[in-house]
Parts: sequence; structure tokens; C-alpha cells
Amino acid sequence: MNEIINQFSKLGIIPVVAINDAKDAVPLAKALCEGGLPVAEVTFRTDAAEEAIRQMCNAFPDMLVGAGTVLTTEQVDRAVGAGAKFIVSPGLNPKVVKYCQEKNVPITPGTSSPTDIEAALELGLDVVKFFPAEQSGGIAKIKAMAAPYTGVKFMPTGGINANNLKDYLDFPKIVACGGSWMVKSDMIANGQFDEIRKLTQEAVRTMLGFEFKHIGINCENETKAMALAEMFGKFFGFEVKPGNSSIFASSSIEVNKSMGPGKLGHIAIGTNYIERAIYHMERQGFEFDKDSALYKNNKLVRIYLKDDFGGFAVHLVQK
Repeated sequence: MNEIINQFSKLGIIPVVAINDAKDAVPLAKALCEGGLPVAEVTFRTDAAEEAIRQMCNAFPDMLVGAGTVLTTEQVDRAVGAGAKFIVSPGLNPKVVKYCQEKNVPITPGTSSPTDIEAALELGLDVVKFFPAEQSGGIAKIKAMAAPYTGVKFMPTGGINANNLKDYLDFPKIVACGGSWMVKSDMIANGQFDEIRKLTQEAVRTMLGFEFKHIGINCENETKAMALAEMFGKFFGFEVKPGNSSIFASSSIEVNKSMGPGKLGHIAIGTNYIERAIYHMERQGFEFDKDSALYKNNKLVRIYLKDDFGGFAVHLVQK
């Protein structure tokens, strides 16, 4: 997996934008970055696309800006010349793919059938766009096609929104999803950049799906832990479940048999995708204690933040 695709995977969502006036490029890029998605696939369907890419790249050099709806080698040259870091096409044109490969430009061509995938494999590709996603059969078709092509991963675009995003991202063969629900063309044209920022933030939150899982309370020893857990059981009817290092009173209250992380205890926050959550939270300035990472079956399932929240250590846990 090349670095661009690796970045896509961490981001999870790739905003697909159509810009009709280049003056909107910089404020749009600012809104996306502040909203938590420093990435944009700028479609080459408009006359302003090339200049928009140039301005976005100049204003936000760390932003991952690419060109979409690229149909010709001439458009590849124009997009790359403007600063595009990747190319996306709606279909699989071998000429365009080979041209990008010769120039060492990452390209993700569109596919919607096993025939398309085999053509992509023949060209040495292992990540393809699936387009138009919902109209072509959605996640059910991707799963069916992925079965015989075990080494292929997909980036679906078309008809994806906040309601079905998780359906796609839950499938491990999905790298990321392209979408425009948070950045519609009329919103760009009307200068609704604050709204785009808010919708982008909502899209990231929807994807990560943060939710409270349980609170852990520190006790000095097992006797005190059991006494506290039984109080919760007596007064609230919570089921008490003793474990090796702690005692649960219901699934939401964990009483530690010793002084664990945090002065008072810990708070567990569940997330749909723990690796993506770490990436997005680190972009906001949060730091994680890498030594606290817990893996099961070679997959990260828990990690603590470095800083306490009100005397409580906080850890993310994979749902």
C-alpha cells in the first residue's frame, strides 16, 4: 500500500468536490482542514478545477489534494502541474493508468465489475475505485466481487452518505469512501464554508462513532473493590461480575482491585475504528501512550491517552 493510499485509509472519508469558481478554493480547503478532513478530490468537470487545485496546494501544502474525473493524459499533466498528489478516474482507461504509472503518479481508476478488476490487476493495481457505488450494487456487490479477488481493495464513491458510511467502512477491503454530502456544489457556490466545516466535523464524528463504554474506579485492594461493587448491586440492582483484576457492576461500572491508571480511575470510550480515531485525534493535538496499546489477534483493541481528564485516565477501545 503506497503512502497516498495509506493516508486515505487513516482519513476514512475523501471529500469529492466540484468547484465552479477558483475563488472558492482556499476557503473550502480551510473549511475541510478545520473540519478534520485535510483532503479533497477536485473533479475535473469544471473549468476552474486546475486553478482550484493550484490555489489549494499553495495555501495548504500539507493538504492531500488530488484530481478526480480525469479522463485524458492531458488532464493528468494539467492536474499534476497544478500540484495534484493523486488521480482518480470514473472508469478504467489503460492509457491513462499507464501514463500515470510512468510518471509515478498514484491513480485509482473506477471499476464496477469483475472484468474491470481483472483489467486493473493486469495493470498491476491492487486498489480501485468502485463507482457509482450505490447504483452498482453497493457494499453487497463489493463483498461478492472481493471474494475471488482477495488482494484487491476498494474506494467506493457514489451515493455514500452519513447513513450508509459505516456499512462500507466496516468491510476490511474498503480503504476509504468518497463522498460529497458534506460539501455540495451549491454550498460552495453560496459561500457556506462554516456549514461545510460543521458538516465535515459531523462526518468524522459519525465515522468514528465515539461513545461511553464504562467507567473504572480505583480501589486499594480486592476487599474494598468488592464492597463498592456490591453497593452498586444492592442499591441499583446491577449484576456484580468478579474478574481477575476488577469487578464489574453492570457493564458500565468497573471497580479495580488495585490503583490502576488515573488518580481516580479510568473512562473507556468506544470507537468504530480505533486506528482512524488515533490519527484524527493526534491531528487535534492529543497524545497517546503507545506503551499502553493492547493487541488481540494482531489488531489494536485499546490504548490510553497520555493526559488524564479530571483525575481519570481515558482509553479508547475498539467496539
